[in-house]
Amino acid sequence: MATQIITLVGVLIGALTSYFATAMAERTKLRHVMATRWDERKLDTYIEYVSCIKEIQRAAMDAGRARDQGADPADALTEMEGNEKKRSILFETLVLLSDDKAATAAHTVNQRTWELLRAARLPSSGITELRPIPLVQALNDLHEAARSDLTISANTPAPR
Repeated sequence: MATQIITLVGVLIGALTSYFATAMAERTKLRHVMATRWDERKLDTYIEYVSCIKEIQRAAMDAGRARDQGADPADALTEMEGNEKKRSILFETLVLLSDDKAATAAHTVNQRTWELLRAARLPSSGITELRPIPLVQALNDLHEAARSDLTISANTPAPR
């Protein structure tokens, strides 16, 4: 009888050990899947935000170029304003998903973008007035912060 109890206790300990090991492995796997999912969402948000900023910049430059050539900048300004509305929404998502360094860099990008928007809205602004706004440097800082947030370095291999 004692042998049977010892065997039963051994089987019970083995089953519990197996259960806890499997549960811990599944929990770790779930955490990894969730982290990957959030990283994908972050990457998409960074890409959309930066693309929108680039569209604002392109439209502002088109408006300045049109003024310099004596043409009507209305279409470029309309496109610029539409992208500004989109940027505002994307920025909120970026701030919610990014780390503090990237959010701070995005705030700086916003400041430079607003400077560009203000200058582009002035009827007297041509390319010469728009170029000195340091938006590209702010974007480069955001790119660096985003890579850090996503733990992407120059040595990180690309996914296959």
